[in-house]
Amino acid sequence: RWHADLTDFKTVFFLAVLNSTEVVYTIMPLIMIFASIWLFLALARSSELVVARASGRSGLTFLLGPIGVSVLLSGLILMFLNPIVAYTTARYLTLSQEIKNEGRSVFSIGTEGLWLRQGDTDGYTVVRASGANGAGSVFYDVTFYVYGSDGEIYKRLGADVARLGNGEWRLYTAKSWPLSKNQNSEENASVLASTTLPTDMTQEQVRDRFETPATVPIWNLASAIQKLKSAGFSAKRHEVWLQAEFARPLFLISMVLLGSAFCMRHVRFGGTGIAVLSAVICGFGLFYIRNFAQVLGESGQLPVLVAVWTPPFASLLLSLSIILHMEDG
Repeated sequence: RWHADLTDFKTVFFLAVLNSTEVVYTIMPLIMIFASIWLFLALARSSELVVARASGRSGLTFLLGPIGVSVLLSGLILMFLNPIVAYTTARYLTLSQEIKNEGRSVFSIGTEGLWLRQGDTDGYTVVRASGANGAGSVFYDVTFYVYGSDGEIYKRLGADVARLGNGEWRLYTAKSWPLSKNQNSEENASVLASTTLPTDMTQEQVRDRFETPATVPIWNLASAIQKLKSAGFSAKRHEVWLQAEFARPLFLISMVLLGSAFCMRHVRFGGTGIAVLSAVICGFGLFYIRNFAQVLGESGQLPVLVAVWTPPFASLLLSLSIILHMEDG
């Protein structure tokens, strides 16, 4: 739910534009199969495929052109479109979270650990943790820097373990240092077996912010995976995403071949509508099977390489088998 004062038409339109790049990037395989269907239907209607076959060329030979274009397009997508999508997706998530939380929550992660910023009308708190569990609920070696509404820091808390619960941080084996002026912080420090701090941050917000691989360009994914692992977070989603990006060209090629397999026949033989419908159904089916396999890989139910590479290879073999079955040369 977004804050009403911050969501004017320009802001909503800008967010929609930012989010549209990720949508287009996600459905790129479907765009490829529709483009393939359109191309080969146009060639079939103009009898160019008939002329090519009459000249003694096999149907597989004039597929080399579309395959080459899809390989080139896949390379351009990975090199140029992927970083653009990563930037716009990260910008979209940042702006939408600022609107939802009225700019109170900020997240950052690096080799030195995890940084969080939470705030309210009474001030804000900066949190640094050396590590965390995969669920984003327990943080280790945590330090809290508490600031007042005037922007001045007035308290520091350290804890061996901090658990993020419903509306509060619960600190265990903690120590509190008052940082007011004209006061000796160490002399007035207090050791606490446990204590709490209020928060509006949730475990879902932490996981969503740090488990969104689409916000990381493919060139930086390897280092992002190492940072997540060093901070104690699970990098399974990022590993699956990285392999999926490498497998994307193969899947796009299989979509092109699938569209050609159903639409290379001349229209005078009839059944064009059935062929197009079959190609679309198969394309959507393979698209959702690929996504489902990636979900299984992210959850750890399948090895990453198996979950990511099996659907593209299976799609390619299926497309080639249909082409070989329908071609007579």
